[in-house]
Amino acid sequence: MPMKRNIAILSVCMAVFALSVMSCGKKREKEPEVETVAEVSADTVSAASCLPAFLSGSDSLRTVDGKIRNGQFFSTLMTGLGLTNQQAYDLAQACDSVFDVRSLRVGNSYTAYYSSDALEYVMYARDRASNVIFRCTPPYEVSIYDKPVTVEQRYADVTINSSLWNDMRAADVSPLLIVSLSDIYAWTIDFFALQKGDRFRVLYEEKVCDGDVIAIDTVRYAVFSHGGVELPMVMFNQQDGGNIWWNEKGESMRKAFLKAPLNYSRISSGFSYARRHPVTRKVQPHTGVDYAAPKGTPVMTIGDGTVISVKYEGAGGNTVRIRHNSVYTTAYLHLSKYAKGLKAGQRVRQGDVIGYVGSTGRSTGPHLDFRVWKNGTPINPLKMDSPPAEPLKSENMEAFEAVHASCRARIDTLQALPLVRRLFDSL
Repeated sequence: MPMKRNIAILSVCMAVFALSVMSCGKKREKEPEVETVAEVSADTVSAASCLPAFLSGSDSLRTVDGKIRNGQFFSTLMTGLGLTNQQAYDLAQACDSVFDVRSLRVGNSYTAYYSSDALEYVMYARDRASNVIFRCTPPYEVSIYDKPVTVEQRYADVTINSSLWNDMRAADVSPLLIVSLSDIYAWTIDFFALQKGDRFRVLYEEKVCDGDVIAIDTVRYAVFSHGGVELPMVMFNQQDGGNIWWNEKGESMRKAFLKAPLNYSRISSGFSYARRHPVTRKVQPHTGVDYAAPKGTPVMTIGDGTVISVKYEGAGGNTVRIRHNSVYTTAYLHLSKYAKGLKAGQRVRQGDVIGYVGSTGRSTGPHLDFRVWKNGTPINPLKMDSPPAEPLKSENMEAFEAVHASCRARIDTLQALPLVRRLFDSL
């Protein structure tokens, strides 16, 4: 092999090694796309302390599996499995503060265990990480079995080719990460307007139980490349009970306003001073944005503020108006109904549901007409700037910058590893 090629490969390897030393994780990486380190959660309850002995060794009991049906209650479940009404009542009383028998969920599974024809135990899957076990013979007892949960460190690198959902699944990344990213970037990126070629790289942790991802535990660092602009995010906890996600300048990722007030399918009409109205066919201003969405879709206030009116407004139908501060006011038109109890003078918080999509007033179909005024002048909601919330405290900036540099080095290292492996493979 030519000497220059050897030197080039050596240089890349040394650079990756240096980045690894600097990075926020010290161990050697095994996979470039997904990094996993299992660590048993501290709050995991041991199986031995929670499970009846028969579940860990006895195979003499007959089992019957089922799922909670619509309209089924604890009493009807237990009597259907073989208990008398009195026995079901006594068992419910034994649950006391351990488990609320009214919280059975339709579709959740259960397993009944029988000795001969007598019902001995019922194990109910409360959620993906825990079971409730009922002893169905005197003395009646109930216990919670928390399955072992591991916290795994992960790295995801996904480029949008078709849709965020499809591309994440193709990259073997849990769709639950979409929820976390959309929460963090809600004030920066409209997730309904992602473009082909947009990309995100993320260091995060997920909780795994029985081989399934049950939750995204923490997003540590992310770089979202959107429309040719890089938008980094750093998790840094000031221990003040407030925001923990910041951009690279130490500005809060939480802005004054959400990018959109609802989950919508498409924008059916934009901001214009010369739009032909779909009903009247007259050319007139439309100083808002129409979001097409099914009737009943929840509509949220895009920021903290005070409700200034909740009423029917003719062509606008059922409308809610909110004053956010001395500069910005918003309105939400054509609602099918208002949030329960909503009234003028009420304070609302960002993300609160204030109504539901409808087609009241002059409308051709279900949609939300969303409007924004700045200093009394209508502005295009899709182009409004949203000022950042309270920035990072100055005394924490040095520590924040160290975390940022460390995680940036780590993500660059992970990105470089596939190139290094391809170079070594070509030797």
